[in-house]
Amino acid sequence: MPNWPDDLTTCTLEEIFSSELDNRAWYKELRLQNTALVNSRLAKNISQDQYTVTRRETTEAAAECKRRGAILVREITRRVAR
Repeated sequence: MPNWPDDLTTCTLEEIFSSELDNRAWYKELRLQNTALVNSRLAKNISQDQYTVTRRETTEAAAECKRRGAILVREITRRVAR
C-alpha cells in the first residue's frame, strides 16, 4: 500500500499526480496478485481457507485503492478547473 498524505491540501499538484501514478501501480499489482492467487487455488497449491482469507484481504485493499483513486481524481479535477 503506497504512502498516503494525511491532507491533500498541503500537497502540490505534482505530488498529487505522483500519488495517482503510485495508486495506479498499486492497483495493477493487486490485479496481478489476484490472478496469481486464483491460479494457485486452481492448481490446488493453497487451501480453500487460505484462498478465502487472502481473497478477502485483496478485495479490501482494492476497495481502498479505488477510494484513494477517486479522491485523487476529484482533487486533480478541482485544482485544474480553477
